[in-house]
Amino acid sequence: MEYFSKSVQDTYEIASEFASSLKGGEVILLNGDLGAGKTTFTKGLAKALGIEDVVTSPTFTFMKEYHGKFDLYHFDLYRAEDESELYELGLNDYLYQNGVCVIEWNKFENIENPITIDIETIDENTRKITIR
Repeated sequence: MEYFSKSVQDTYEIASEFASSLKGGEVILLNGDLGAGKTTFTKGLAKALGIEDVVTSPTFTFMKEYHGKFDLYHFDLYRAEDESELYELGLNDYLYQNGVCVIEWNKFENIENPITIDIETIDENTRKITIR
């Protein structure tokens, strides 16, 4: 599926529509340059899952956990060296639970059947969001 977002609200609506298809246990790989809107998409997803907490990027903690319709495990692996560091931290234990994992800057090598979401910056306000 391919969508075009021209605002934060558009991105939230796309994320909300996508959230309605989730059943729990999904691993979502979010790809895009810095500032493309990966965390914005995750905020929209969280809201659609009934999460009331403020969602922020877990850049320095690697993972934040939120509770709603499903638990949401939001990973930002930008600062991780490699997959072995993730295993040492026990982050692999969160994969394939009943919750939903959203991974920015993935470093896991063998994710089974991920949903991949690419967010491409078209211009200052426009993003192309491809879900596959």
